[in-house]
Amino acid sequence: MATSTASSVSAPPRQAPAQSPTALAVWGSRITLGALAVGGILAALLDVSLSMEAQMVGYLIGMVALNLPHGGYEHFENLRHRRVSFSLRYIVLYLAFLIGFVGFFFVAPVVALGLAFSTAVIKGGHGGLKVMDALCGTEHLQSSWQRGLAAFVRGGAVMLVPLLAWPGVYVTFSTYMVHIFGAAGPLPLATRLADVQVAVGTVYGLALVAHLGGGLYTGGLSRAWLTDAAETTLLVVYFTFVPMMLAVGLYFPLWYTLRQTARTTAVASDAPAPDRLSLPLTWAAMVVGALVTFGLMAGFYVLVPNPLGGAGLLGGAVAFYTIFVCLLALPHIVVGEWLDPTRGIWYVP
Repeated sequence: MATSTASSVSAPPRQAPAQSPTALAVWGSRITLGALAVGGILAALLDVSLSMEAQMVGYLIGMVALNLPHGGYEHFENLRHRRVSFSLRYIVLYLAFLIGFVGFFFVAPVVALGLAFSTAVIKGGHGGLKVMDALCGTEHLQSSWQRGLAAFVRGGAVMLVPLLAWPGVYVTFSTYMVHIFGAAGPLPLATRLADVQVAVGTVYGLALVAHLGGGLYTGGLSRAWLTDAAETTLLVVYFTFVPMMLAVGLYFPLWYTLRQTARTTAVASDAPAPDRLSLPLTWAAMVVGALVTFGLMAGFYVLVPNPLGGAGLLGGAVAFYTIFVCLLALPHIVVGEWLDPTRGIWYVP
């Protein structure tokens, strides 16, 4: 395996019929997040708030019950039909990165948390970019820097916009997360919050304008650019107005996973019939992936000194699970995608 570089110009997207499963999945992601965004805007106008307890329950339902099996399935889909030697090397590298990342949290939890949040930006951004390549079109992204900006803006909506819109919740749960590893005291983020928000808002705002403006300049008012502009705006509005914990918890199952499933389906439709997975085998792969993940989570719970981070049961569960999925995400991306240029977890031929 060797590190890959993304092509600066994508292949034409597959034009799925309006009623196809892939088109329905993509439109489903837009409609559900759009409806939640409208609800968030109305709630803000009417000064109605959702309790933190309800937000945390929604987060756990979305992230654990709905989204957890998909990560294991992505690995399964990547490894099937591979040589045993490749699969073994893949697993060894994954575990090595995972152990190293856990160790990094024990040595420097604040820095490691920053890396974990950066990983979430990368996952949301590059995963979304691959869906655009496969299904929506990226003809307006004609250079590597444009593709990088697109990934940063889309992924940044997940982790940077909530810092601007919901700073109190962001800082509170970030503090719980580093306390899981025995850290004490306030985060540097909490002591310099206003300065950090100004810096993040400036960088993200400039990146957003450069991304949409550059795409318009190179691609014109194309269907691909209009789709990108609408979806990007939707993500920013969604994470601005939907309460943070609920927004993050529902984003992954209702947007990321739903759209990755659509991408996988579109890619599989071009494969020979014997290479396609049956529905029972797909479900079995997801169940096995979930069971393995739960086993790793149980081991992590025993390993850390303060699993709930000093929070109550519900808040501690959210903080613990968030750190756990962040730990899985880094090797998931590095080994599953960047070190696998032939057929990574976001494969688009």
